[in-house]
Amino acid sequence: MPHSPPVIEVRNLCRRFGDVAAVDNVSFSVSAGSVTGLLGANGAGKTTTIAMLLGLLLPTSGAISVLGEDMLRHRYRVLGRMNFSSPYFDLPQRLTVRQNLTVYARLYGVRRVADRLATLAGELELEDMMDRSFRGLSAGQKTRVLMAKAMINEPELLLLDEPTASLDPESADRIRGYLESYRDRTGAAILLASHNMPEVERLCDQVLIMQRGRIVDRGLPADLVAKYGRQTLEEVFLDIARNQGDRRKSGAAA
Repeated sequence: MPHSPPVIEVRNLCRRFGDVAAVDNVSFSVSAGSVTGLLGANGAGKTTTIAMLLGLLLPTSGAISVLGEDMLRHRYRVLGRMNFSSPYFDLPQRLTVRQNLTVYARLYGVRRVADRLATLAGELELEDMMDRSFRGLSAGQKTRVLMAKAMINEPELLLLDEPTASLDPESADRIRGYLESYRDRTGAAILLASHNMPEVERLCDQVLIMQRGRIVDRGLPADLVAKYGRQTLEEVFLDIARNQGDRRKSGAAA
């Protein structure tokens, strides 16, 4: 069986803002059917990396391939096959949830829009809020609507920035289960930026840890925990963030 090319392939990616290197010589790949965690403190470069993968920011240098296409030259060939969710992204406040999702369904060329919205409303427990204005929703409800927006086109690549922010534990657990089921059913790839370490340990096949724009370590969550001699991924994250980890152990990073 032929080897499938990576869904995401990033090589020597850099993005500078004046004298500041927000992303500094980053390289990684993401395979179909996998979930990759992108971890780092605020300002580590996670959101900037995602913005470049989406084509919202142009890199200063480096290469990005998504679904086999060069994002610097042909991103419009693949944008309809990917989607994203972020708590820092908002929807038009005066439109209802149904109206907002209908707009995005049409933008993505979704067929049988009403059926698709009904399916998402059931899967993400949105039935009671479909005809409410987005403005009137709680933070947690908005998070679920933004997830529905991200799933509207059944993407082959899903980019998620803090997908369970503002959710209560039970709702967050349902979202994680939903993402696992979607990945298993479709073979989609997911890139997940999160500060929720138990979420990352549950969902992710590989983890990339960023600090000051660079990837300072990577690996399976369990392997990183063992490598640093810790009990949880959160302890590993704190070790690296506070510069108290064994630098010899993290020297294998890209």
